[in-house]
Amino acid sequence: MANRLGRESSPYLLQHATNPVDWYPWGPDALARARADHKPIFLSVGYSTCHWCHVMEHESFEHAGIAALLNAHFVSIKVDREERPDIDRVYMLFVQATTGQGGWPMSVFLTPDLQPFYGGTYFPPTARFGRPGFLEVLQEISRTWREEPARVAASAATLTERLREATRPEPPPDGGVHIAPPAALDAALAVYVQAYDARFGGFGAAPKFPRPSELLFLLRQYALSGNPEGLEMSLETLRGMATGGMRDHVGGGFHRYSVDAFWRVPHFEKMLYDQAQLVLALLEASQASGDPFYASVAEDTLAYVAREMTSPDGGFLSAEDADSVPADEAEAPHPRRLEGAFYLWSLEEVTDAVGEALAPLAIERFGLLPEGNAQDPQGEFRGRNVLHVARDLEDLATSLGRPIDEIIRDLRTVRQRLFTARGLRPRPRLDDKVLTAWNGLMIAAFARAARQLRTQSPQADTWLRAAERAAQFLRDSVWDANRGTLLRRWRAGDAAIDGYAEDYAYLAWGLLELFEATGDASWLEWARDLQAQLDDRFWDEVAGGWFSTTGDDPSVLLRMKEDYDGAEPSASAVAVSNLLRLVHLAPDADAVTRIERTLARGGLAIGQAARAVPHMLAGLTTYHAGLRQVVIVGVPDHPDTQALHAVVARQYLPFTIVVPVTPGHAQARLAHLLPFLETLTLRDQRATAYVCEGFTCQAPTTDPETLARQLGAMS
Repeated sequence: MANRLGRESSPYLLQHATNPVDWYPWGPDALARARADHKPIFLSVGYSTCHWCHVMEHESFEHAGIAALLNAHFVSIKVDREERPDIDRVYMLFVQATTGQGGWPMSVFLTPDLQPFYGGTYFPPTARFGRPGFLEVLQEISRTWREEPARVAASAATLTERLREATRPEPPPDGGVHIAPPAALDAALAVYVQAYDARFGGFGAAPKFPRPSELLFLLRQYALSGNPEGLEMSLETLRGMATGGMRDHVGGGFHRYSVDAFWRVPHFEKMLYDQAQLVLALLEASQASGDPFYASVAEDTLAYVAREMTSPDGGFLSAEDADSVPADEAEAPHPRRLEGAFYLWSLEEVTDAVGEALAPLAIERFGLLPEGNAQDPQGEFRGRNVLHVARDLEDLATSLGRPIDEIIRDLRTVRQRLFTARGLRPRPRLDDKVLTAWNGLMIAAFARAARQLRTQSPQADTWLRAAERAAQFLRDSVWDANRGTLLRRWRAGDAAIDGYAEDYAYLAWGLLELFEATGDASWLEWARDLQAQLDDRFWDEVAGGWFSTTGDDPSVLLRMKEDYDGAEPSASAVAVSNLLRLVHLAPDADAVTRIERTLARGGLAIGQAARAVPHMLAGLTTYHAGLRQVVIVGVPDHPDTQALHAVVARQYLPFTIVVPVTPGHAQARLAHLLPFLETLTLRDQRATAYVCEGFTCQAPTTDPETLARQLGAMS
């Protein structure tokens, strides 16, 4: 019998709809019940592809005795952190402050007025792994609430007040705006040099998480300073991820993170935001290095998203689970779901899939072992192999005594046969909700690939269509132009939840990339509208930066402002980058003030906090470099226009805005938004490029070589 979660849209909540726990979704019914019964709230926060969330569900939330305790003594609320990051951030701050760590599932106990008093992450049903047992925790909290309610309430009030103090906006002590100088960027680079793993790439020890914001900052710092250290660290880190087991070498895309230091064994879930940001980093790395390897990995990742994570309507889906049913249990009445089951291989399975003739090549290429090459603490991977690039093409050609072109051809066959064989296995669960913010990131990735690879890849038009379809889908389904509001989530025709700052900022980022790829004025216009709404609803006039929420929901205890760039960049950092582009398309004194006040929030010593705020540092790099405009006026599909765009795409120009202009009506509409374009016209009826800085342009040129020289003088 389904509990109250059966009426929800969130895939995560629906996974718990048949638990014996009397779950409520977050909302007035649950809060009223807690107040009326004077019961503490048990808040469980997770997401649909979270491995340890599945473990705790199976061990505890499907456990009749635990469910009985929860139902008798608590009001139990289940929250999808991806739909409600506002709730998640408040209570994660509490858990981290009181335990020194965080993660999901997050388990927090609240008073009926939502003040937290005890929390943690995963609890086993009984004490083990050095963790208290969930049964014992429930019994002790129930006893304490019953026997010492005043003490619990006082403790919760004290803790909540401390959280309020920690998140209260504070203006600069002297009222000034002090932006860190370029030397702070050198200090930030030094922080990364110190943390860098020179042997395997990446930063710090295991586990290693992809944080593309770090790579984008390092690449921008290289472009500004010419210091190759940032470039080299970025290239080696991306190569480590792309050749290691964190990348899916059969189906494309990247897993969430590596559990080891050498990128070999991943945590197998696949998140949309990782695919998007890694594509952007790979594309910039390819331009900066001139190495097409990185662009090829980016395209392989886009092909995965287009095939597996795109809805029929064009929106991009959120995630694929780490866990799935092993093939040999597919017909079992109660099959287990195991992490990585879809992705791992025995030696025999690979041989059966690719055939005896190609098996030696596959074994050598992917480092396969009879006893398995994957190690994990739970022992689930015993005898299984994670595919990774163990031998490069030159090594294979030497050891097998065959030409490289034959090796490449046969590896394509190997991959296709493995893909076909794997397709017969039970697939991981797909979280098919469409999140506005993550779609904005993915639109940016597809649009950037379309622009950068427009003359190099036969798939460039496909990538552009994917970006345009997704943007149009969001405009039709989650945007209310009359009220100027975005909704956070769409699933199965249901759009809901007012958008957060990251929804506005990330989508504006995607639209700006789409504008640079197409020159379509409607995308620029919408991006400007989103930025205006972001400023109106989320700007912090006291301390600068943008709050994560509007503050209109009284059930959310704290109005927080995210500064940390984790798996996703902070909304404030993205908004700064967006505004930097917008003010270099059309001057705006108020926007410049917001940029400078937000950059100044990091203080003069922002470089010392480099690991926490890399995306903001990327914005600071752009601020000091200044932005230029390259306007290309020409019919998009004409060879002379394509030739000029090819020149721009070959160079790494992170401090340049590309403005494609189609002569005629499209140019007139665009000039209405960007008046400086009005006088930039075709010369001799040929596509013409204008290289501009501060809205002052160099002599126009129709010659690709002249354009290359002009761009070279800028870099």
